[in-house]
This record gives sequence, C-alpha cells and structure tokens, in this order.
Amino acid sequence: SYKLWYQYLRQRRAQVKGRCPSDPAFEEANAVHERALVFMHKMPRIWLDYCQFLAEQGRVTRTRRTFDRALRALPITQHRRLWPPYLSFVRRHPLPETAVRVFRRFLKLCPEEAEQYVSYLRSVGRLDEAAQVLARLVNDERFVSRQGKSNYQLWQELCELLSQHPDRVRSLDAGGIIRGGLTRFTDQRGRLWGALADCYVRCGHLEKARDVYEEAVQTVMTVRDFTQVFDSYARFEESVIAALLDTQAQLGQGQDEEVELELRLARFERLMARRPLLLNSVLLRQNPHNVHEWHKRVALHQGQPDKIIQTFTEAVHTVDPQRATGRPHELWVAFARFYEDNGQLDDARSILSRATRVRFRRVEDLAAVWCEFGELELRHQRHQEALAVLRKATALPSRRAEYFDSSEPVQNRLYKNLRVWAMLADLEESLGTFQSTRSVYERILDLRIATPQIVINYALLLEEHGRFEDSFKAYERGIALFRWPHVGDLWLTYLSKFVARYGGRKLERARDLFEQALDGCPPQHAKTIYLLYARLEEQFGLARRAMAVYERGTRAVPPEQQRDMFHIYIRRAAELFGVTHTRPIYQRAIEVLGDDAARELCLRFADMECKLGEVDRARAIYTYCSQICDPRITGSFWQTWKEFEIRHGNEDTIREMLRIKRSVQATYNTQVNFMASQMLKVSGSATGTVSDLAPGQSGLDEMKLLEQRAEALAAEAQQDMPRPAQQVLFVR
Repeated sequence: SYKLWYQYLRQRRAQVKGRCPSDPAFEEANAVHERALVFMHKMPRIWLDYCQFLAEQGRVTRTRRTFDRALRALPITQHRRLWPPYLSFVRRHPLPETAVRVFRRFLKLCPEEAEQYVSYLRSVGRLDEAAQVLARLVNDERFVSRQGKSNYQLWQELCELLSQHPDRVRSLDAGGIIRGGLTRFTDQRGRLWGALADCYVRCGHLEKARDVYEEAVQTVMTVRDFTQVFDSYARFEESVIAALLDTQAQLGQGQDEEVELELRLARFERLMARRPLLLNSVLLRQNPHNVHEWHKRVALHQGQPDKIIQTFTEAVHTVDPQRATGRPHELWVAFARFYEDNGQLDDARSILSRATRVRFRRVEDLAAVWCEFGELELRHQRHQEALAVLRKATALPSRRAEYFDSSEPVQNRLYKNLRVWAMLADLEESLGTFQSTRSVYERILDLRIATPQIVINYALLLEEHGRFEDSFKAYERGIALFRWPHVGDLWLTYLSKFVARYGGRKLERARDLFEQALDGCPPQHAKTIYLLYARLEEQFGLARRAMAVYERGTRAVPPEQQRDMFHIYIRRAAELFGVTHTRPIYQRAIEVLGDDAARELCLRFADMECKLGEVDRARAIYTYCSQICDPRITGSFWQTWKEFEIRHGNEDTIREMLRIKRSVQATYNTQVNFMASQMLKVSGSATGTVSDLAPGQSGLDEMKLLEQRAEALAAEAQQDMPRPAQQVLFVR
C-alpha cells in the first residue's frame, strides 16, 4: 500500500527531526526507506523524500548514489521531477567535477537548459568549457533561449567571455570567432572590434591590439562604430602611456625608456590629429559619391599639395556623376582652380578639357564647366581663347536632342543651355563685332531659349547702333515667346521706347501697340500700361480719348488699385476740362469703391462743390455719405460736416445734421444689439417676462434699457425723416 508506506516514512522522518546526524535513529530511518523502496521503487515521491532526507543528513556520496539509483529505477518520463533537486544538491557543495558530470547527463535529457550549465561553469571558473558550450549554442540555429535571449545576445556573451579571459579560454580561437561576428552582425562592428582589441590587450600583445584598432578605424562604415572604436583606441594609448610612466617612476628613467615614452606620446598626438581625416573616410565609405565630403577631405590636407592632388584625382575617378550627392562638376572646377592658383595653367586647362567630356547628370553642370573654362582664359587676359572656348561650347552637335531628354548625353543638349549663350553674348558684345554679337542673339531667339532680359539686351544693342526698327522687331519676337506676367517688362520697355522714338508721328501704330498689350493683360499689370496709354493721348492725341482710356483703366484694374486710378483720373480731368467735368467721375467712383475710399472721395467732392459755391450740392453729398459713417468710428467726418454747417448753414441745417447723426447712430446701435435683444426675447418667453429676471425694483436690466433707447431713437429718426420734393439725381 503506497499510502501506508508514505505515512509510515513520513512519521519516521518526523521522529528523528532535530537530532544529531550521527544518531543511530537516522540509520534506522534510512533502512526503513530502503525496505520501502523494495516495493515502492516506481514511486518518484518516495525517492524525492528519501534523497532530500539524505541530503539533510549531509551524506553527500550516498545522496548522489541514491539520486542515480532513482534515475535508473524511474521511467524517463518521471526524470524531470528528479533533476531540479539533484542539480540544486550538486550546486550546494563545492564539487565542480561532480557537478559538471551531472550537468552533462542532464543536458542529454534537456538540451534547452544549457544556459544553466553556462552560468554554473562561469560561477566555478571553468570558463573554457563555458565558452565551448556558448559556441555550440550560437551555432545551433534551432536553439531557443529559455531566458529570452537572442542569438546576438548569446554571441555578445561569448565575445565578452573571450575578450575578458583570453588566458583561460584555450580551446577556442578568439580572434577567428570575433572576426566571424564582424561579418555576421554588421550593426555592432564597433563593439566587436573593441572586444577583439581588448582580447589582445589582456594577452599582452599590445602591437597586435594596435593593429586591430588601425584596421577597425580604416574599415568601419558608420559614425557610431567609428566613435566607439576611436574612443577605445585613445583610451588604449593613454593607458599604455600611463603604465609606462608608472614603470619609470618606480624603476627610474633610462635613455631607452625616455625614447619609448616620446615615441608613445608622438603616436598618441598623431592619432588625435588624424581623427577628422579618419571620420571623413568613414563618411566617404558610406557614400563615395558625396561631393561635399570630398571637398572637406581636400580642406583637411591644406598645405600638402601632393595629398591634395591625390585626393582630387581619387575624387574625380570615384564620384559617379549619375549618383552623386551634390554637384560633381565642382570637383573638376576646384581641381583646375588649384592648378591655376599654383601657376600651372596648362594643367588647369587639361583638367577642364577632360571635365567637358564627362557625362554629367544635368546640363547645368556641363555648362558651369564651360563657363569656368572661359573665365579661366579671361582671368589671364586671353580674350580670343575665351571666345573660342564658348563658341566651341555652343556649336551645334552632330546629333541634336531635346533639352530635357535625360536619355541623351548632356554634350548633345548643351547647345540649348542659356547660361553658356548668355556668357558668349556678353563676350561678343565686349570683344567681338556688331555682326557677330547680333548673330549670337539671333541664334538665341531662334533656339527659343531667350529670357525677357536677353531680349531687352538685344534690343538695346540694336538701338545703340541706330537700328531702331530692328530693335522693335526684337521686342516683338520676344513678346511672341512669352506669356503674362513674364512679358510685362517687355511690353513696358517696348512701349516706352516706341513713344520716346516716334512721339505723335506714328500715333495709330502706337495706339495699336497699346491695344495689343492690353489684350489679355491681367488686371494687376494693367495700371501702368493704361497710364502710359493715357499720357500718349494727352501729349500727342485727343484729350477725349485720354479720358476714355482713364475710364477703361478704372474698370480694368483690380479693386485695390481702383482708388489710385480714380484719383489720377479726377486730377487729369480737372486739369484738362475743368473741375465741373469731374462730377460724374466722382459719382461713379463713390458707387464703385468701398466705404473707406468712398468716404474720402465724398469729402473731396463736397469740398470741391463748396469751393464752387454749390452749398446745397455739398450738403446733399454730406447727407449721402453720412449713411456709411458710424459716429463711433468716423468722428472726423461728422466734425468736418459740423464745421461746414457752421460756415455755410443756419440753425435749421445744423438741427437737421444732428437729427441725421442720431438716426445713423440708432441704426448702427440697432444692428449691434439685434442679437442681444433676440436672446432676451427667447429667454423671456421661456422663463417669464424680462422684468421677472432683472434685478432691482424697476424690473428692467441694463441691456433692456439700452434696447428700448435704441428703438426710441430709431422711431424718432423715422418720424423726423424729411420727404424731399425732388430727387437728387447724383445720390444713389
């Protein structure tokens, strides 16, 4: 009976609890357990209790043998219950050899628990075997960590073990393993290089460690890895110098030691000085087509011509123009400029000549090279050579191509680049003949690559040589190339030059040009053209036609420019026909413009009528304008009207002005307080009368009083409103 045996054994263990381990009662209890196991040898609970009982007695060998007997007696499905107490038992005692053998047997059943074995081996100092087990785990792709560690974490643990204890791990090649990690874990190269160097440092191979650091700073690909490696390298050099200083302080300083110390210090200083160059190398390894970093590398070699030439040569051979970051032509230009600054002009020309054959990604890059070539010749007073260079650049290729066709080489598309043509035109204008310059401008117009400024320059050139009609043709050709708003400057220049040339001799042709300019002209660009047109009519045409142009201009310009246009219109009409002819202009302006501008014009209109003696007209204008003048905002208007009535009116007119002011003020107050009154009405209908809600004995709150006063003022103004006998026609 299992239950009887279990209770019996439990009672026997309880009887000897607390006694001395050498008491014979323990042997009797052990004998009882042995008797029970004759029948209960398939019961794991009996074995577990017996092994724990023996362990408490301190019988190490007997306990170990009993665990072994239990493992042999029980089926393998029950072994997982025995191994945890067995492993706990062997860990409690300083018997590493026994524990290692037990762990090896345990791993045959549970290989996934190898991390326990590694931690035990590290705790007892058997690092060589721990490294072997870790290496097997890292190489086993099917291994899944029970502690949630990734394969990289296990690898990092192995590298740390190899680098920190190279003298105790003999069975593995630390250098080979860490170098294998450099190709496997590319995002952690900085730490792995540091671990490899640390391994050699701990072994005492300082020169090998320095070689590793040098190799690392020459091969890392990221700034983060470079920073880690370089900082480790600097600390290594500092530690070597500090150790050498300590040794000399203890043993004294000899000549050899002094030389070695100077060598170490010089090496450390050189390392610090090389840091910017090494960092630049890292960035160039990331992207060898980074033009900006190549320029920085050249600047780092300042004062070393051989290094600069070598760097430029490497740069122009390395950078692919199709994948370059930046503008690759700047490398060629800077290379040629370096030779030029040192007086080697032939070499500079050779460099630029080679640059013109490079297949750049953009036409602008090739154009910049040709322009630099021409400027090089100009800087050294070789004018004809500069002209020859730019003529060669603008020559038609054997195979023409569209300017934006990226499938074609840039050399076949350069003939349409405006930058080269503009420089050639400037040189021809300065150094060439009139015919050669004209032919250059004509080719620019034929290729349809001109800008408005190019057209203006061409027309001015023709005008300087007395070819006025040809200059006007140039303007017309340029106008045909562009649309608004780019054509605006061309039209203004053309019209100004034409009027200045012919004046009134070709008036119909000038009128036709102005009409063409105004056809399709956007409103924001129409004001200047209308003013030029009107000035032409005033000087050489008819005043009536000038007024018609001004009238058209007031309708064509945008609203923000109408005010200025009406002012000019009114002033010119007054000068040409007299002030009485400005009345319809004032009336239309007041109708068209906004309130602020209309208010200003009304004041000017009334002032004009007052000067003419038309007091009634002026008063009617003030009356009309008062409808758009809130007394709280436009106090200046009411003050002006008051002064007018004091000068020209009487008591009745002043009383009428005050009545109108009250009426306007009531109108604006009613508009402002309309929402408040509606809200009060709604609340009154929902919860009772307003007097029920208002505080005080009168039952009316302040808002209600204001509302009633506004309604009273409005009613009074309506009653006092006069009924005019006849309608004032010019008041809307």
